[in-house]
Amino acid sequence: MKVKAYEKDGISIIEPAGKLLGGTDTGELDEKLYALLGRNQKKVIIDLGKTDWMNSSGIAILIHHWKKFDDAGGKLKLANLTKKIEKIMIIAKLTTVFEVHDTLEEALKSFES
Repeated sequence: MKVKAYEKDGISIIEPAGKLLGGTDTGELDEKLYALLGRNQKKVIIDLGKTDWMNSSGIAILIHHWKKFDDAGGKLKLANLTKKIEKIMIIAKLTTVFEVHDTLEEALKSFES
């Protein structure tokens, strides 16, 4: 798994590519999210458009960091879910926990209001 991280208009965007299966697959994602927490970043979007698959370990990483950002007064939002990932999130009822946007642009605009 490769994880691209960049910033746009003061919002951090994390873009994992590949599979989120735990262990080394999620290690880089975990590190980048902890680094943002350490910098007191309050606005983060995880763009899942290039994430092929996710198992329970991948879901656990997302939930863990959603809670960490929430506890710190920040927001971690998801964008651009593939159909496979969207199905997983719906079945697990995680669309009631995460703020999910169809596109990265929608997620970016959601921080304006």
